[in-house]
Amino acid sequence: MDLQNVLTEKFKTYLTQLGYSKSSINMLPACVLDFLQYIRAAEAKQINQGQIKEYYEYLQNRKHKRKDTALSESFINHNVYSLKVFFKWLEQTGQIKTNPISNIKFKQPKANNREPLSKEEIIQLFEATENSKEIAILHLFYSCGLRRTEAQNLNTSDIHFTQNLLYVREGKGSKRRVIPITEKVKKELNTYLETDRIKQPGKDQEAFFLNTRNERMKGDQYNKTLKHILHKTEIHKEITLHHLRHSIATHLLENGLSIEFVRDFLGHTHLEATQIYAKVFKHQLKKL
Repeated sequence: MDLQNVLTEKFKTYLTQLGYSKSSINMLPACVLDFLQYIRAAEAKQINQGQIKEYYEYLQNRKHKRKDTALSESFINHNVYSLKVFFKWLEQTGQIKTNPISNIKFKQPKANNREPLSKEEIIQLFEATENSKEIAILHLFYSCGLRRTEAQNLNTSDIHFTQNLLYVREGKGSKRRVIPITEKVKKELNTYLETDRIKQPGKDQEAFFLNTRNERMKGDQYNKTLKHILHKTEIHKEITLHHLRHSIATHLLENGLSIEFVRDFLGHTHLEATQIYAKVFKHQLKKL
């Protein structure tokens, strides 16, 4: 194994020890390895600001590997974030004396326009569903505020119907949390289990949602289901699964729940992350 791979493997171990999510543990070192291979650096102490700036410019002009398009701002920003975490680790562990990325200014990506759906639009989505599976999917992302990977990893044993609780075993940053569910949500999730789900034994007996091949549903399949439902409504805008999570957070704040409750409900580590939704809510009040 060459020195570049040795260095990124050590970085991966560091991320694992800090409790980063599995996707970050794989993605961040991969971005760093791409950078090291581009600048052809064998040792961390050889890296300077000029090389980082050159790599950043390269990302601005590089084409997507599978599409003939430029890299997205969010992808470039993710690479920058990977390097910032990497150099911080090198500095903290004494592998470099000064952090070469600390004084470099990078272009900030445009913020995603993720306006929450109104309660009327949420009702439209539920009214457009065709079966108990579609209803259950909307409940997981809206009523329970799950992230896409959390829904994908959900098992039937994670929902305790007698206690009205849904357990997220491994959320972002490997965090666990418990989500209270209403009687209505419990009833409709259970309806799916006793009708659509029970007819599919499946290869993965534990998975809560199964696809048409009787395998655990993946994130893109949830997206396709949402788009299918959306096409049957009068909602003329692009929405994603995260819009549903964003919407329930805003609606809970509108109903007077504390920002601390919403933080725990969403599984945020820091209150600052939840305050984004509070800002959206205040913005809506101003418009009204």
